[in-house]
Amino acid sequence: MSAQANIVAFDGAASPVSHTLIPLGSMRTETETVAEWAERLAAVPHDAQVSVTTRKRQLKSGIQQTSLTVNIPVMEAVAGNNAAGYTAAPTVAYTETVVITQYSNRRSQTATRRLARQMALNVAGGISTSVAAVATGPGPELFDLGVSAS
Repeated sequence: MSAQANIVAFDGAASPVSHTLIPLGSMRTETETVAEWAERLAAVPHDAQVSVTTRKRQLKSGIQQTSLTVNIPVMEAVAGNNAAGYTAAPTVAYTETVVITQYSNRRSQTATRRLARQMALNVAGGISTSVAAVATGPGPELFDLGVSAS
């Protein structure tokens, strides 16, 4: 298994911001491995932090299901105080969630899993030029190699 390390990723804002997600830990059962990361900004409540979860699961059919989930909480806009001068603490209004899931036959190979992952990401990102497939990090290791962070 791969050691769980920080994940650094840029968002899609007009002026992109770098987010560093730290490992929160992993859990392993007989059929499933789950690893979690989250940003830990001092001025933001824990439930309002960007988070990433990876999951590797062996289905009864023998197919390996791997998925990566990104959660981006969006805070309520707090506008001033009430008549008594009290300003409510901001809370999470909703969460934007993206899940990427791959199903791999036990006979599949690293090269074919990497090809499928890269093509899916290129289609999702509107990439129409040649792009080298990234081979390191928690996503490629999970989808291409079937290795989950621990």
